[in-house]
Amino acid sequence: MKRKRGHNNVRNPPHIEEKIVLATGNPGKAQEIRNIFSILAPRWDLVTPAELGIEIPYPPEQEDYAANASAKALAATEVSGLPGLAEDSGLEVDALDGRPGVHSARYGSDDADRIQKLLKELASTARRFRTARFRCLAVLVLPNGKSWTGEGIWEGVITTEPRGEHGFGYDPVFFDPLLGKTAAEMTSEEKNARSHRTRAFADLLGKINTDV
Repeated sequence: MKRKRGHNNVRNPPHIEEKIVLATGNPGKAQEIRNIFSILAPRWDLVTPAELGIEIPYPPEQEDYAANASAKALAATEVSGLPGLAEDSGLEVDALDGRPGVHSARYGSDDADRIQKLLKELASTARRFRTARFRCLAVLVLPNGKSWTGEGIWEGVITTEPRGEHGFGYDPVFFDPLLGKTAAEMTSEEKNARSHRTRAFADLLGKINTDV
């Protein structure tokens, strides 16, 4: 589905504080989300739990992206007293019936292990059948319990070997046919213009701004 672009001037809703806890302990993901919000909602000050000097007792993983994101955002809000922002995302490979999906982060011990396991599973799969997508669910929870959810999808193809040095996770093997690059070969600007996270956060902000 073709998405609208140009969400550069999303206004800061008056009922949401500008400081928001970003519920993640992944430095690469935190930086990517900050880069996205510097365009989508530059007035929002995203702070990590580590920067606040707090620890978030994240609940056990659920079997659903939205449930995971909601649980993380709520936990961040309960501990900090500030709005909590979280996302949960995964790689869905058609030839693997949608795996690893919501279990993408637990598919292997680290990024390199996960990529090698994925390529091994797809070793006998022809390129035309290696279609896949990144899916992201983003959630913002306020201290009063009100929340919003946004979703974003990025369609692509899994390569036969890693390419590129940027990004994190499955980026080296996720190829975007439109740009002709893997996510790890893109600049941060190129990736953020296409990514599932940008689309999810743009969807989230759009819903917030129509609910004021």
